[in-house]
Amino acid sequence: MLPTVFRDGEFRFFFFSREESRMHIHVSHRDGEAKFWLSPSIELARNIGLSSSKIKDAERLAVSRQQEIIDAWNNDFGS
Repeated sequence: MLPTVFRDGEFRFFFFSREESRMHIHVSHRDGEAKFWLSPSIELARNIGLSSSKIKDAERLAVSRQQEIIDAWNNDFGS
């Protein structure tokens, strides 16, 4: 199961159910994908194919919607 948290432009922010316990978010784009840790702060965990500008855009979105992502995580996986 791949619950989508939100879409913004060409980005899709989502979770892989039961992947691992550390809070994180996956980001999909037609050019590639990335994974960001959410705690203790937003940090790039992995990038496959995204340019540095796309990574910055994705990180900016994750930062601006961090609470929404955390709330969705807690809803899906428990706090």
